Amino acid sequence: MKSAIKVLKEQINHFYLIRRLSMYELKSQNRNNYLGTAWEVLNPAIQILIYWFVFGTLRQRAPIEMGGQEIPFFSWLFAAFFLWIFFYQATIQGSKSIYTRLQMLSKMNFPMSIIPSFAIFSQFYVHLFLLGITIVILQFSGFFVNVYYIQLIYYLFAALCLTFSISLITSTLSTIIRDVHMLLNAVLRMLLYLSGVLWPMSLLEQYPPIIMTILKLNPLYYLIEGYRASLFGTEWYLITHWEYTLYFWAIVLVLFLFGSTLHVKFRRHFIDYL
Repeated sequence: MKSAIKVLKEQINHFYLIRRLSMYELKSQNRNNYLGTAWEVLNPAIQILIYWFVFGTLRQRAPIEMGGQEIPFFSWLFAAFFLWIFFYQATIQGSKSIYTRLQMLSKMNFPMSIIPSFAIFSQFYVHLFLLGITIVILQFSGFFVNVYYIQLIYYLFAALCLTFSISLITSTLSTIIRDVHMLLNAVLRMLLYLSGVLWPMSLLEQYPPIIMTILKLNPLYYLIEGYRASLFGTEWYLITHWEYTLYFWAIVLVLFLFGSTLHVKFRRHFIDYL
């Protein structure tokens, strides 16, 4: 618990620095490209266009029923796809954030725990921009801004908490054992197909309920469904599914406590591992 409080205080006390470093991180990643930070938007845009071509033209999918209304498949996919992009990119960047910054570590005068934070925030800015684009496109698709959009603030915060908690663990383990980062990359790619991003969990209703229960243990599924409930205005997902909400925050708390303990215990030796 002491480690968790220590890490939390470090985030609060250095929040201004985290924001400054995250903006620098975002610019430095694309400084050698002609289009610069525009690639942060172009890459996911190209991916979503590929999915539109496959699922919207070649293999058309039936509309998805949510809250008593039918949602066109592509709109349903679009509403959660950029959340997945943020989670994937932020987790990957957070995982390698420490061992890829040897020069910064050797000259640093701030806590190491903020390194995963500014790596995540650099992706968070991109996510906010893509979320704005999503909202605009959904307006033209007939899904207008509604009162349920208030939930998006909560889910943005929840996504940051989950990603940071995971990154505390993976950034520490990746510094000690490089293979952890490669394993994480493979696991995250697999989660794309197991988190309800590309297909609705309702397709599993004909199978034993235990299968759907196991898949819903993934906390990312909670965020994905919350995003869709907000953008399509179907329900107050965090209240309607309050048991799932409690489960999600219990998982985040456990990950954060474990990650903080692990990080504080090994960070004095990071230079040795590097």
